[in-house]
Amino acid sequence: MKAWKKHTGIAASIVKDDIDTDQILPKQFMKLIGKEGFGNHLFFDWRYLDEEGKVPNPEFILNRSPYDKASILISGANFGCGSSREHAPWAIAGFGLKAVIATSFADIFSINAPKNGIALIRLNEKEIFELSEFATKQGKIGISIDLEEGKVYAGEKEYSFILAENAKQRVVNGWDDIDITLQKKEEIDSFKKEYFSSHSYYQLAT
Repeated sequence: MKAWKKHTGIAASIVKDDIDTDQILPKQFMKLIGKEGFGNHLFFDWRYLDEEGKVPNPEFILNRSPYDKASILISGANFGCGSSREHAPWAIAGFGLKAVIATSFADIFSINAPKNGIALIRLNEKEIFELSEFATKQGKIGISIDLEEGKVYAGEKEYSFILAENAKQRVVNGWDDIDITLQKKEEIDSFKKEYFSSHSYYQLAT
């Protein structure tokens, strides 16, 4: 997972409430093994006019230039609600989105997204409206995000946000669950050595 602290990119605006994980990635695409290959299916039902995904919907923002190169998504309240599927963040990351800016996020989605390098930034409704207006009018100019400063920059305006420390550290360091576990390797090895020496009737699998 690629770490990032600062990012400037094109922002696409889909300001709707309750965008659920089945809209982000429909269930029929949850058959792939591994995290790769989901980006093409992001927002499939909105993005394509046919069931095979060969006819892009020209009205959908992520199919229109310059937003087809968007790396930031602006949305509404309760983004990522619905099923707990981690495939939804995989699809968002696979498309190339590094951050979602919304008024609120579903709980499980809030846990899954930072594990996949996606920063979830909460702003209020007025700020979301202003950012959406900026993104729509300015297009290619894009907006900037500084995770360590906790700021979003759009033209002459800036917006402050607070990321949970755990989520911020995952994104700025590119840590997934395995990376977090390996940080405790010495403690785990020490526990294993002590435990199995005092419980000799157990054998450590090799």
